[in-house]
Amino acid sequence: MSHPQSYEILLFPEPEEPVTEAPAPGTAIRSAVVAATGETGASGYPHYTGNGMEADIDPASHTVEALLVDGAELDVGLTARIADRIRGTEEQEAGTERNGTGRTDTEQAGTDS
Repeated sequence: MSHPQSYEILLFPEPEEPVTEAPAPGTAIRSAVVAATGETGASGYPHYTGNGMEADIDPASHTVEALLVDGAELDVGLTARIADRIRGTEEQEAGTERNGTGRTDTEQAGTDS
């Protein structure tokens, strides 16, 4: 099974109480593009590293299963998610990336005439 070669990990705050000067809900406070190392992490999922983050990511669910940020575990009150726009798909890796219309460039060219 082929796994995506990179992901963008986004860190979001999830404060329990409103905090002044906290980022707006849904605003990532940090991001990093991580690349596949070719190794399997301690969690049993493919291991990715980059930009100060190390992660084991489940390629089937696109879930971050284990994460170190600058060598430390994720702080309480933060959550990690995979960005939709970087998430590599087999379709993109095959060179048939979809354009803004929801169709591949080849499919779009056939309808433009």
